[in-house]
Amino acid sequence: MKFGFRWLLLLPVVLATLEAPSFAELPPGFPSTGLEDRISFWEKIFTTYGADDYVIHDNFRVNLIYEVATERTERARIRAVRSTLDEVGRKISAPETMGREARRIYNLIAETDVKLTAGNIAVLRQRVHAQRGIKERFRDGVIRSGRYLQYFEEVFEDVGVPTVITLLPLVESSFENRAYSSAGAAGIWQFTRSTARAYMRVVRGRDDRLNPAIAARSAARLLKGNYEALKSWPLAISAYNHGRAGMLRAKRQHGSHLPTIIRNYKSRIYGYASKNFYAEFVAAVNVYQNYEEYFGKLALDQPLDFSSAPTQVARRTTVDPGNGVRYRVQSGDTLSEISDRYGTTSANIMDINGLLTDVIFAGETLVVTRSGPSVEAANTAGEYRVRWGDTLGQIARRFGMGLRELMDLNGMRNSRIFAGQLLVIR
Repeated sequence: MKFGFRWLLLLPVVLATLEAPSFAELPPGFPSTGLEDRISFWEKIFTTYGADDYVIHDNFRVNLIYEVATERTERARIRAVRSTLDEVGRKISAPETMGREARRIYNLIAETDVKLTAGNIAVLRQRVHAQRGIKERFRDGVIRSGRYLQYFEEVFEDVGVPTVITLLPLVESSFENRAYSSAGAAGIWQFTRSTARAYMRVVRGRDDRLNPAIAARSAARLLKGNYEALKSWPLAISAYNHGRAGMLRAKRQHGSHLPTIIRNYKSRIYGYASKNFYAEFVAAVNVYQNYEEYFGKLALDQPLDFSSAPTQVARRTTVDPGNGVRYRVQSGDTLSEISDRYGTTSANIMDINGLLTDVIFAGETLVVTRSGPSVEAANTAGEYRVRWGDTLGQIARRFGMGLRELMDLNGMRNSRIFAGQLLVIR
């Protein structure tokens, strides 16, 4: 089944029938030429092979599949395939002398563009790899996507990123919000801590990677930044996995054609995952648009309501209230309403609490200063209110003071400070 697609605007989810958003073929700017075998392989991983299927294949020519093992037999079958490749290499000049299994694998290789030489067979032997099937996980991800896609599409459209990329979590997390990777990535959009800190709060007591609203906007901003730097959506999506700096290096060396980069770019960390990331995304879009053909009729989860306060309850903030008060956010609150109530500004509350966006959560505790002079006014009156991310050394330099002088002036025994704290300055 095929659906109509607009470049940046997807048809809304029909809530009454819980249908999926409408995607058709990828829009201009998302090429698949030169990646057909990779895409075909990942479509099989998403739809044919399940959790107990370990596809033994070549880790570069990924669609060169030798056999399928189980979790119990995976290691033994990898050894067996390597042993068979050894036989193929030894008898490459006389294939009629090969055993049945060696001849089968010889014929598989002959159907590819690999030149049949002993040296090339030795390379293939080193590249034997096992990929686990995720048919069940992908199906569950399609169902869970119903909770988020309508809102994610609105966010991506607002940021200026093609809304088809909202399907990327099918590859990253299967839309599982509590997903954690072995590399420490978390949430639906699988941000690592180091990357996340440029876009959201990841501090003791609060991890915005696990908030779908903030993580989605952060992902859209990251992807937009990747595209502005790389001028290519295949490279921008690849950079989501490999990093912007790495893909910029690859582009400088080999141009913008992703298949050429995959074939020729050499880097210790540009491996199997990075080379396949864009192809996985394209395969995920292809499967999603036709998921009924693979999984039958599915009742997608109901969309979550992101129209007011997000549904996630954040943990209690650790910011010291100083001369302010703690306020526990109620369902339906907005930052502007809270600031009006206390005679302050949204910007001041964001500054004191280290908020990067004005999104707040029911159940969250904020530090709010009561009506009084603004931070700027306090600063000009010989006082400075500490902002999120400040260090005492930075504040001392900003006002032309020595660190010890600033500590003595405020009766401090160490340089520890907290957001919202009021310091005396000269």
